[in-house]
Amino acid sequence: MLATILHGPGDVRCEEVSEPKILKPTDAIIKLSASCICGSDLWPYRGANEVTSPLSMGHEYCGVVVEVGSAVKTVKPGQFVVGSFCLSDNTCPHCRFGFQSSCEQREFMTGAQAPYARVPLADGTLVATADLPADDLIPSLLATSDVLGTGWYAADAAGVQEGSTAVVVGDGAVGLMGVLAARQMGAERIIAMSRHKTRQDLAMEFGATDIVSERGDAGVARIKELTEGVGAASVLECVGTQESMSQALACARPGGKIGFVGVPHGVTFDGQNLFFQQKSLLGGPAPVRRFLPYLMDLVLDRTINPGKVFDLELPLADVAEGYRAMDERRAIKTLLRF
Repeated sequence: MLATILHGPGDVRCEEVSEPKILKPTDAIIKLSASCICGSDLWPYRGANEVTSPLSMGHEYCGVVVEVGSAVKTVKPGQFVVGSFCLSDNTCPHCRFGFQSSCEQREFMTGAQAPYARVPLADGTLVATADLPADDLIPSLLATSDVLGTGWYAADAAGVQEGSTAVVVGDGAVGLMGVLAARQMGAERIIAMSRHKTRQDLAMEFGATDIVSERGDAGVARIKELTEGVGAASVLECVGTQESMSQALACARPGGKIGFVGVPHGVTFDGQNLFFQQKSLLGGPAPVRRFLPYLMDLVLDRTINPGKVFDLELPLADVAEGYRAMDERRAIKTLLRF
């Protein structure tokens, strides 16, 4: 079968590989209905993460089970499933506490930019739908696998509540999902920090009430102006750079919470500065499995349509163009079809 392989910075190829097979009794093989390119895939594509050997790309996935290992009990062939990008047993103490992304058996999904994929820890990772979903719901169900779940975790970690004010730092796919999540959680005011018209428009569609295009000190000053000098109770940091984290911290009010889900690159903290700011930080790889059943239900009953974040759809053979388009910010997020 064809699959996406990253050989080095800027060098991503669609190549022939062997179809996946059951390796452990806890595995499942799924036939993907769609896959996509994640913003985090751009870190190694841009050379920010070292690539020492060819990488099988793709960790967002949904599709139909075709085979299961002998120990798998909760899903069966023929069922449509969605799984988290973090693979978990969903039974260890950390999973039971709601942090499946810190599972004692945690693995990270790979190889999902392909027609078929092997999913380890299938019982704890995959969630099945009652029936095969309508085709137009596939993009939104795919989004629950990572990008929506990650944006949702950013809002959850930032303590978004009914009637609260939230600031979203970052207008990529995760930031836009953070806007959607904050709206679903009842935030009264959602300020999206964005400098790109198409992303601003989608942020407003997802529920943003205000757009701030300024950055740095000017961006912080604008947030303070919009919040009567106080700052926001909840800030979602969805980028992962020093600039975005510093901005997120400065936009939060004392006692506020920052949910950070952007994979950190070069981010450092000053302990004394944090001490006197009196702000909470919670983040990391999103425990998508915690939210997955609820998010899937929201999609299936058409309460939300996160699939709108996919603004470029390509066949797998053109995956290199999908990476280029996202890297050059010509696309927010690329959907791959087989």
